[in-house]
This record gives sequence, C-alpha cells and structure tokens, in this order.
Amino acid sequence: MPKAGIYIHIPFCTVKCMYCDFYSVADKEDTIPTFFKALIKEIELCKSDTNNWIIDTIFIGGGTPSLTQPDQLEKVIQTLKNKFDLSNVTEFTLEANPGEAPAARLKAFHDLGVNRISIGVQSLEPDLLQFLTRNHGPDEVIQTIEIARMAGFENINCDLIFNIPGQSFEIWQRDLKSVLEMGPDHISCYSLTVEKGTQLYQYVNRKEVSMPSEDQSAEFYQCAQSTMKESGFEQYEICNWGKPEKYCQHNFHYWEIDPYLAFGPSAHGYDGVHRFANVRNLDNYIKMLGEGKLPRQDIYELSDIDRTNEMIGFGLRIKNGINLNQIPKSYINMVNKAIERNQSKWGDYYILGENRLKLTPQGFVFADAIAVDLMIPAP
Repeated sequence: MPKAGIYIHIPFCTVKCMYCDFYSVADKEDTIPTFFKALIKEIELCKSDTNNWIIDTIFIGGGTPSLTQPDQLEKVIQTLKNKFDLSNVTEFTLEANPGEAPAARLKAFHDLGVNRISIGVQSLEPDLLQFLTRNHGPDEVIQTIEIARMAGFENINCDLIFNIPGQSFEIWQRDLKSVLEMGPDHISCYSLTVEKGTQLYQYVNRKEVSMPSEDQSAEFYQCAQSTMKESGFEQYEICNWGKPEKYCQHNFHYWEIDPYLAFGPSAHGYDGVHRFANVRNLDNYIKMLGEGKLPRQDIYELSDIDRTNEMIGFGLRIKNGINLNQIPKSYINMVNKAIERNQSKWGDYYILGENRLKLTPQGFVFADAIAVDLMIPAP
C-alpha cells in the first residue's frame, strides 16, 4: 500500500510578504470562521479512495497557520479522523512565524498532536527583514524556538532565505551560524526567486532592485552546504538539511510521487492518477463549498511521460536520487540514452549505479539544468 500525506492550506497572514507567491490574504480576520466551516465541508466532501493508503504525515501550511485558534484546529483534526484512518500518522507539521505563535497556543497545538513546527525565520538581519516585509526581529526568533521547546516540540525546522538583494556573504554566513546556535533540528534554505505578481517582481521590473548574480547565488548555496556539514546536519534534499531521524517525511511524498490529499484555497493534491488544484481565491473557495461543490480549478491525468519527467525532476532533488526501476517501461530506454548522451556535460555531477541516478553535492547546484536535459520531450 502506498504511503500518503495530507496538506491543509490556511491562507491568513497579518502582512503579505513582498516576495511571496503562495496564496495568502491579509486583513481578512472576519472571514476566518467562515473559512473553517468551508474547510471542514471540503474534507467531508472528499471523494478520494484512501482505503489502500497509509496516511503517515499531515502538513498545515499557509499563510500563517500559527494564527489559528486551537479550537478551530481541533475541529479540523476531528473531521480528518472521522473521514480518514490517521492511526499511522507519525509526523504532523504546522508552520509558524516568529512573534505570531504564543506559548499557550503552541502548547495547545502540541496537545492536539502537532509534533513538528516549521518557523519562518528567513533572516536575522534587521535591514533584510525590513526589505522582505517580515514583521519580526532576531529576538522573536529566539523566543519562538524557546517556547516551542517548552511546549514539547522535539522537531523544529527553521526556514532561511539567501540570494536577497543587499545580502552579503558575511551576513548569510552569520545568519546560518546564529540559527544553528539556537538549536533547531532541521533547516531549510531557499533561494529568493522573483515571481510574477509579487512586489519584488515590480521592483526588479522597474530596475529599483537588482538580484544577486548566478555566481553569487551559487556561493551562498555552497556556503550553506559547508556550514551545515560542519554542524552535523545531513543534506538529504537540495534545500533541506536535518539531524538524523529529523528529515521532513511529508515532503518525501512530493519528491517520490506518492499520493497526497490537499485541502484549502490554492492547495494542490495527487491521488496517484490525477493531479488537482483548488481555486486560488478565498471568496470563491467559500462560495463553492457553500453550494456543496468541491473547489476544484484544475484536474488532469498524468501520462507516462508526465510521470517519467516528474520522477526525474523530483528525484534529482533528493540525496537518494531516482530509482530507475520505477521509470515507466515505455520510457526507460529514452532516459538511459539521455543519461549517456549527457555524460560528457554532467557526468562529474551525478552518480549512476545499482539502478539509481543521484546527484553529487556539487551537482545540486545544477539540478534544474540537469533534470531538463534528462527529461522526455513532449510528443
């Protein structure tokens, strides 16, 4: 039976960050009770056949889920338990922002079964936090980690961002070391990307802001790799480092093309055959569920080419790489030929053996380009 996960998107934020492309809304507190009624309705309406799935992870993202009241989360969890078998869940993650996760609330979340907290640190440099429109400072980061520990959390992740305009190599290195000293169990490091529709995109488009060069970005990334390794953190995915036994299990469902349920506006799910996306609008989401309709915006069936290319794209992200035995038989020869064809170009950056293709640590820098060269062209 395949392992599977559940993702829930809670879109509310106190401030919309200038770089964020995830669906979120600010100043909509009056909509929160109606949203949770709609979310519960969506879970109840779910028609996916999960009888042969082993659901072992839950991830609540956003938005800022730590703004949720414990009684609201309790109702959601109870609805999930009424609908699905959650007896195998071993990892239950909730995202939190520094300064927006009070001690009593984190303790209540932990008592409800949440056992992993993911904190959106992003940076400890006040000027960079201000540029990113983050409304916290270094002190709130320290405090949030401390109260999470006191609440009982033994698995704490911190998100960090590099490639920020105005961020020097020294600032990045200092951020990494300072966060490591705070004692998290897991760290995710993401390169700041310019996404259409964001305030950052407008700044760059108007030439008010210049992004760091590719060489600078690679230098930031390699600094993260070396600093994490020196600190005993294992890199198991392009952007993720963890202590042993502290890897984010939920994300493996995405990387290994496992099925996962998804609820909330803009949430994306996969039932093993079809991928779907919910509407990216809170009002429409609530309206459709009020009419008894699932809030689907897109549904499409994966072809063997789609599945092959996803295995390549996602598989090269993780330390264990691609299990070539799982590539659809109709395309394995094409994949092997692509690997052979690109040996002179990328051979120094990947390892092929025992029917697995995996990248070296240096290869992670070029993962996207390598994946594109190995993918099957659309017919």
